[in-house]
Amino acid sequence: MSELPFACGVPPLTGHLRARPEDFQVEEILGYDADGAGEHALLWVEKRGANTDWVARELAKFAGVSPVAVGYAGMKDRHALTRQAFSVQLAGKPDPDWSAFPHAQVNVLAATRHARKLKRGALRGNRFVLVLREAQGDRALAAQVLQQIAARGVPNYFGEQRFGREGGNLAQARAMFAGRRVDRDKRSLLLSAARSQIFNEVLAARVERGAWDAALDGEIWSLAGSRSWFGPEPFGDALAARLASGDIHPSGPLWGQGEPPSQGKAGALEREVAAANADLVAGLAAARMDQERRPLRLLPKELKWRWLDDAALELSFELPAGAYATVVVRELAALLPVSP
Repeated sequence: MSELPFACGVPPLTGHLRARPEDFQVEEILGYDADGAGEHALLWVEKRGANTDWVARELAKFAGVSPVAVGYAGMKDRHALTRQAFSVQLAGKPDPDWSAFPHAQVNVLAATRHARKLKRGALRGNRFVLVLREAQGDRALAAQVLQQIAARGVPNYFGEQRFGREGGNLAQARAMFAGRRVDRDKRSLLLSAARSQIFNEVLAARVERGAWDAALDGEIWSLAGSRSWFGPEPFGDALAARLASGDIHPSGPLWGQGEPPSQGKAGALEREVAAANADLVAGLAAARMDQERRPLRLLPKELKWRWLDDAALELSFELPAGAYATVVVRELAALLPVSP
């Protein structure tokens, strides 16, 4: 991530993020309420320093059901304090005493009956409250960068989490495409890493050209808050107004079989990046992944900041599902490693 170009110039601050789990708080926004009836228990769970998959397995064990009976909408950071929803299919069984869940780092805050299992990606977004510790640098310039982020947004890079420890998922994806066998769950993770690499390279090239939040000829547009896209079509006043309002965003490829729908300068740039990653492109095509799109621009909602003391900066904002809080922070601060 440190090699990807910045939209706001060199970050004006340095500091530590995740010095403690409470410094990285995430709360899911499902966008709907529980039905109040059904064979699933919809749980609102707070976890501290715990992996989402592990929590799901432990909920299944506690309820006496198979792990496949537990659903959740999104993976949440382990080194954080997070609040998220899980569903547990009880199929005629009574609710267990969720308050007796036997892990101190996990607290079931609420439980309501629901008709459907939670599916991955079925959430509107996430709210974040982050604290940058031992923050040093130009505070006046930091305020300017934050104002620029609030007004303009940031490049919507995939964060380092997508690529695994030291970026190892990408190397494993290349090995998989070369013939190495992997299990089904790992395969999905590696395919995502390959697509993310191509997307990030396209976005990086557009940041360098100053066109990550502006139209290029042959642009494909992503609709805000949706996975829908349209184009290309001539860029006129109507599209310019929608771009300025945040209703639409320029998009980049989530690579798959066939050709991307982009044309003109936008299409030429995407195909140039694809040609430089021919092994990833061929592997994604062989895996029968579809061509999809992702917004190039990320607009944080309700971005606020305050200094808690001379060396602690608190940030709060809301992001759509699939976006990374760390790509917002990276425009502001170069993060230093946290001592174990």
